[in-house]
Amino acid sequence: MIFADTIIISDLHLGSEVSRASSALRMLKAASFNRLILLGDIFSDLNFRRLKKEHWRFLSYIRKLSNPKREIEVVWVEGNHDHGLSQVMSHLVGIRVYQEYVWEFGGMRHLAIHGHQFDRFVSRNRLLSGFLSALHLGLQSISFGKKRMIGFLERFDTSWLRLSAKVAEGAFAHARTRNAQRVFCGHTHEALTGTRDGIEYYNTGSWTQESTTYVTIDPRGVRVNEYRDPPQESLEQEVREELDLDFEDLLAD
Repeated sequence: MIFADTIIISDLHLGSEVSRASSALRMLKAASFNRLILLGDIFSDLNFRRLKKEHWRFLSYIRKLSNPKREIEVVWVEGNHDHGLSQVMSHLVGIRVYQEYVWEFGGMRHLAIHGHQFDRFVSRNRLLSGFLSALHLGLQSISFGKKRMIGFLERFDTSWLRLSAKVAEGAFAHARTRNAQRVFCGHTHEALTGTRDGIEYYNTGSWTQESTTYVTIDPRGVRVNEYRDPPQESLEQEVREELDLDFEDLLAD
């Protein structure tokens, strides 16, 4: 069981063949927290027809978490892939979408921003970036299940479309202007931590690669965690339970 004040995840890319939405859902269901921050690129693009059943299950659970009766703060910070979805998500999931989010915890000012704002390739080449993202999504669809191609795509995604060092540099500079002691980004798909001039930087990684990571914040500090799926027997039991729930829903209808 995970206990935290805040959990931060990013870059789930719902609609992508390599999105590990089921794993993200398992992690959240096994956690106890007061605040959940979805730190951008939760969607891969605006095409909802690409969403699979497990992607809709994840969104359904987020909607449940946002119910005021649960007393959990759910925050969505817009990423470059989420652009244009703010109004849709506010209606569909019932949560507000921010460009960046600031909150206080443990006597420290925290700042969450996706990070594409500090990626000059994305900010200066929107059309080319969009084309490469679409190409990347198409290759994922063609190569799904082929480990060698997926490995290539992961390296392509990180090396050519993301700039971890420059995003970190931009995050440090932006945190100073916002008087934040801790700053959190996604976008690079690479989990990373660093400290400069009293400011702590954390990158949450992604949920599209073999190593899936997320951030937890509690009174002891900040931790970047790697999630691992449970044994196969547990996954098979989970599938049986989901089928039972689906059957119960049909009977209820």
